Order: sequence, then structure tokens, then C-alpha cells
Amino acid sequence: MIGELKPYPAMKDSGVEWLGEVPEHWEVRRLRNVAGLRVSNIDKHSRDGEEPVRLCNYVDVYKHDRITPEMAFMKATATRAEVERFRLHVDDVLITKDSETWNDIGVPSLVDGAADDLVSGYHLALLRPFQDRIKGGFLFRMFQSSAGAYQFHVEAKGVTRYGLAHGSIKSVALPVPPIPEQAAIARFLDHADRRIRRYIRAKQKLIKLLEEQKQAIIHRAVTRGLDPDVPLKDSGVEWLGEVPEHWKVVRLKFIAAQIADCLHATPVYSEDGEYPAIRTADVQPGKVNIESARRVEERQYQRWTSRMVPQGGDILYSREGERFGIAAPVPEGSRLCISQRMMTFRIRAEHHAGFIMWQINTRHVYAQAAADQIGAAAPHVNVGRIRNFELVLPPRWEQEQIDEHIAAALIAPDKAIEQARREIRLLRELRTRLIADVVTGKLDVRQVAARLPEDDGDTVDEADYLDEDEPALEDMDLEAELEEIEA
Repeated sequence: MIGELKPYPAMKDSGVEWLGEVPEHWEVRRLRNVAGLRVSNIDKHSRDGEEPVRLCNYVDVYKHDRITPEMAFMKATATRAEVERFRLHVDDVLITKDSETWNDIGVPSLVDGAADDLVSGYHLALLRPFQDRIKGGFLFRMFQSSAGAYQFHVEAKGVTRYGLAHGSIKSVALPVPPIPEQAAIARFLDHADRRIRRYIRAKQKLIKLLEEQKQAIIHRAVTRGLDPDVPLKDSGVEWLGEVPEHWKVVRLKFIAAQIADCLHATPVYSEDGEYPAIRTADVQPGKVNIESARRVEERQYQRWTSRMVPQGGDILYSREGERFGIAAPVPEGSRLCISQRMMTFRIRAEHHAGFIMWQINTRHVYAQAAADQIGAAAPHVNVGRIRNFELVLPPRWEQEQIDEHIAAALIAPDKAIEQARREIRLLRELRTRLIADVVTGKLDVRQVAARLPEDDGDTVDEADYLDEDEPALEDMDLEAELEEIEA
């Protein structure tokens, strides 16, 4: 499908530097000439004498490409005049007009269904297309493209919070094809988007299955060992069950030489900092992503290692937030510190830290942490509970064998996961490039759009994966697709 796309036969200078050439029959117009702008100040409140409404707000737009009445919205009240002015209509386009980060400005969503009580809320700009000049489906895709987003980003003003002035929104320049061509472009991009999302979801499902396979490998090895015929005994631990007869059950505090919690503050990060400050986002079971970690300078490093200087082989542990309960080893030769929500364990020399690290990542240890979880918005595990984690302990030689076995057994699923993630990155890049090139007239989709089958909807549910009649992802040369679009 994508390989069939060709450039337009005749182009002209758009008169806009960042846009370059556009198809000869297209116009370039300011947003004020093709759509009306309405900026709501309705926030979450309940006042006597006002009408009950459902409030579409910043988060709804940021998280969803399409707005429908079936979504869960905040409840509020508004005056009759506000309801009439800011009620959402099908084909409206909403954009985020202010945010804490400039790159979250101008995120669009298309209103795909309306209701009498559904209104635009604060932090949003409501764009109502003049139907004889532009269609919401095309306008939505235009603002979803890098070309559209660029204009909002350069106009965003602020220091701690960024925002768009009404004049800046109205002055955005747009390439405007004829109405039938806008419909063809929206139809093509909707179809392509559905396919790409299904491919991505298929790969995400594969990653989830591979992660479950890894967890099963780890759990089986660290709770039963490598001998399938070993005699078993009741461990006495509720979440663990039976373990090899010659293994012991111990608490973490008795096999750790040192257990250090982080300072309960946020480090001062620096782009020029030398030392990685590991956060919960930087750890996954058995691995710390130093490349993605934020950095701190010498003074902050000294402060954040005052309780313990992490050394190669120590165990990093996330004790707070949505990603609590993950353990990873400190890489040999690295100089790092732990950031907020992290802990460090140093295992005594008579035990094998790698085996202990893998065991901390198992379900039976996670269950102990979850049983004492505190807080709902930002759950965390009490340090006292962590010190008393109940672990199984084979002889030292067997700990080493199990660690080596796990490392070897995870090579294949780890490679498959990395390949799937790489394909997802390529698919997302393909989607971004495709949208940008189509809405700015670099590729002509009219003939391809005319042959597309009827689709059953504009969105893809989490349960949707590859259709049987669509090509498998392995049959797509993603890099070739990207090179062809670029060419």
C-alpha cells in the first residue's frame, strides 16, 4: 500500500519557509480562515443553578486520538451559555493549549461522537472547522504531523508552564487541499494508522508473552533449582510453597552486609553531570539502563552516596511508585548513585549476589512486598518489610550454577524482545513520517484511498491484533518503507 504512493505531478512554492513546495492545486491558509476558535475556562466545580456536564479535559485529549461519549469524563457544572458555546460537535478538533512541557503543546484529538452534556474543559482550545473549507479529519492529522506540531512548539511561551496565545493558534499556516482530497487523505491515514497500531499491538503482545516466559524461567530456577528430581519440603512461606529439601529459608537482613535507602528528596540533575542517578524508570529485572539515566554532578553524587557508595555486583531495588519491586545489578566498573524511590543491597561474600538479585525479582518476593504496600497514588514498600523479605538459600555452589543457568536461558527471549521493540520503534517512525508527508503534499494518496475497503471503525481496541487477511509484520521491510518515503 505505502509502496504505491507517488509524488504529485505538479508542485508550487507554498510561500511558507518550513513547508516548502505543495501540490499546485492546493492552497495555504491561516487557521483563522478555515476554523473557529473557542477557548473554554470551565473547570471541575459544582455550583447551584448550573447544568451538570461531562468535562473533556487535557488528559482526555493527551491520551486519546478520538473523543467519544462512551469515554469516562470528569463531572462538573456549567452555565447554559457555557454549555451552548463549548458543547462538542462531531468533527471538532481539540488541542492542548498549555502544559508543563513545551512538546506537549498542540496535541490534537478528533471529536468522533457528541452528546448534549459533553463540553470542552480548561487547558484546551476547541477548533470548529468551517465545513466548506476544511474537514476535522484532515485538520486533526495536520496537527498530528511534525509540520503542525512545529508551529505550536515555536509559539509556546512560558517558564515553568508553557502556553499558546489565541493569536498564535489562529495564525498557524495550513496546506489546504480541495475538500474531496482532504477526505481521501483522512481516509488513507486512518486506514494506515489502524494497520500500524495493530502491528504494534501484536508486537506488544509478543513482548508480554516473552516477559512471562522469562519470569517463569527465573521463578522455576530460584525456587526449585536445576535438578527436577530433587526431594522437596514445605518452605513455611505462604507465597513460596515447596522448595528443595536441602535449601534454607532466610531473611534478607541476615545475608546482606548493607541495606541502604535513598535520601527522601529529589537530586538536582544536570545535563553535564558525570554520574548516573538511577531512578525506577531506569531498572528492569536483571538490568539497569545507565544510558537512559539522568545525571548529577560531583557535589550531588557525594550527597546521594553518603549512606552507601554502590559497587559492582550490588543490587539496586525500586521500592516506590508503579514500578516497585524490581531488582537489577550494579554493572562492574560503574560509578552511579541511587535517586529517589531506590535502595541498594550489598550481599555478604559467602553468598552469590546474582542469585539473590534474581530471587528478589520473583513472584514470591513481590507478593511479600505487595502485602505491605502503602499508598494508592504512589505505592511504596516499608523498609522494615524489605529487610525481612523471606528468601530461599541453596549452597553457594548451587547459587552460582542457577545464576549461570538463568543468564544463559534469558539470552534468546531477551534478543526476541529487543527485536520486537526495535520493530515497534520503526513502526512509530514510519507512522510519523507517513502522516507528515501525506498532509503536506509530498505523497499523493488519492488513487490508493479510492481502492480502500470499508473499515469497521476509526480506533483500535487493546484486544485488536493483526487481521488474518493483513500481511504479517515479518513480511514488511520497515527500513525499506522508511527509505522509500524519504526518497
